[in-house]
Amino acid sequence: MAIPKNKDELLQAIIDNYNKLCLEIATIPANFTELKELDGHVKNTSMSVNNMLAYLIGWGELVLKWHANKNNGQVVDLPETNYKWNELGKLAQKFYKDYECDNFETLKTKLQNTTNQILNLVETKTNLELYQTNWYNKWTLGRMIQLNTAAPFKNAKNRIRQYKKLHGLI
Repeated sequence: MAIPKNKDELLQAIIDNYNKLCLEIATIPANFTELKELDGHVKNTSMSVNNMLAYLIGWGELVLKWHANKNNGQVVDLPETNYKWNELGKLAQKFYKDYECDNFETLKTKLQNTTNQILNLVETKTNLELYQTNWYNKWTLGRMIQLNTAAPFKNAKNRIRQYKKLHGLI
């Protein structure tokens, strides 16, 4: 799917990519979800399927935090407080740590809840708010949401599919 250019396309991209990701993770045995065999978000590191889900939850939670802070007139630290854009690998490792005590089922539920909250957020916005107003520098809110939901969902789905092929799970 092309980069969304309006609210309807954004909703569809999030839903489609989330559903495709869910289809991939639905068939992973729980004992495979903690193996650190996927390429990590930092060069020369590895992560597990659970880490991947934590990463997706972390970014989704950040989107919701950014929106809440901006709506409340608070400072929006992008990408996150105490992190710079050139430290996204460190931020990914923070997400892994934030959710390291959660099992696979809990992570799937948290990802579903975060995704639903983001979909609800998008539903409350107009095309003007999402795509015709700069929200962060040159980026619109719709683009920021897409970059942190639909795009990483698609990437995660592809990476997990490769992992499943490697382990004969397809």
